[in-house]
Amino acid sequence: MKLFEIAIKPETMFGSLLKGDTIFGHFCWQVKHDPSLVNRGIEHWISRYENAPFAVFSSACPKFSADKPVYALKKPDIPLEYSLGRQNGKDRKVRYDSFKEEKRKKWVLVGEDLKLDMKFAEFATDKDLAMLARRELTHKTGARLQATALQEFVSSFDQPHNTINRLTGTTGEGMFAPFSEAAYCFYPETELAIFVGIEEEATDMDRVCKGLQRIGKYGYGKNASIGLGRFSISSCEEIRISPSNVSPNACYALSPVVPERGGYSELYFSPFIRFGKHGDALARSANPFKNPIIMADEGAILFPKDTKVFNRQYLGRAVLNTSITLPASVAQGYSLFLPLSLEIAK
Repeated sequence: MKLFEIAIKPETMFGSLLKGDTIFGHFCWQVKHDPSLVNRGIEHWISRYENAPFAVFSSACPKFSADKPVYALKKPDIPLEYSLGRQNGKDRKVRYDSFKEEKRKKWVLVGEDLKLDMKFAEFATDKDLAMLARRELTHKTGARLQATALQEFVSSFDQPHNTINRLTGTTGEGMFAPFSEAAYCFYPETELAIFVGIEEEATDMDRVCKGLQRIGKYGYGKNASIGLGRFSISSCEEIRISPSNVSPNACYALSPVVPERGGYSELYFSPFIRFGKHGDALARSANPFKNPIIMADEGAILFPKDTKVFNRQYLGRAVLNTSITLPASVAQGYSLFLPLSLEIAK
């Protein structure tokens, strides 16, 4: 499996965050409509997916290139005591203020070599990312935003919607009542990186980029039909992920993952429940909803029992039996990962 980085630029708001398992589902629908995107057809690779994934997508992460490439990854889900120390001798208020400040730092910055070393890691807040993004604005956009005070790199808000009763031409009570849904807006001219592992026997980077380009054109995620989720592709290139230490003992997950049973001695993660729904042609079927999947969100730290995990580019497993409408469908429970060395005091 070869690893690539696809850089994208959001062009509209998003109704759904760019997570690896959803990107995989979108790409599978693109293959369904255009079988030339993979060799042998999508059915062949879905039937083998439980044992050999043909493509594994990461969640999107911010990328900055003003001086040198820097990626902002979700802060690892490890106890705060690890980065702050025990602080037993400090005053209670000092400890409280330290914890409060540390909780604001939601991101960890890594260089273009993608080496994550927790001993020297640089953590950042949303405000820090906004400042990095502001440095990359074009002169025209910078002048337009000069009078504003955007403090958040990703802003979320409630997007109002209305459903019109076609008989009366108005909204009303019940199913026609106005409602709101969450929407996300990235800092202007933001660039996001998606890492993807590709099985060369199945497809290649050009065809994967072609599929993602179509996803960006027609919209990703929730409310794509009303203009949300548009993006363009700015670059595609092959990458290598190497351990930050000669003897890694832990894995940092780059997308939501379903860990293999019994494969890990310890896991630190934030639970993420995927309430899946079929897209494309099945979105309007009699039962478009899938079974919920409990996953470890990106940023999870997993300590594998077998070091052979570090000989491949991904971990996790496929999730089967997710749909009554389409029993053959699978969900990406796999995740690309960054190897690292980490000792957490008990």
